[in-house]
Amino acid sequence: MNTESDRETPWWRSRSGLVLIGFALIAGFFLLSEHRAHVLGWLPWLILLACPLLHLFMHGGHGKGDHRHD
Repeated sequence: MNTESDRETPWWRSRSGLVLIGFALIAGFFLLSEHRAHVLGWLPWLILLACPLLHLFMHGGHGKGDHRHD
């Protein structure tokens, strides 16, 4: 049994993961503060786009058409 891989930290807790998350938060802040009109203009379209994307990616756990009865 390999115990070293069991103790591996998740990527978001590593140093590079924290730097990436920090950079994304700072970029998101400046994007929202400087381009608020552009971002809010796209918001209704992003909500409409989220509906088919959720249906596409979230229905994976429904058995994928396998209708066998045990």
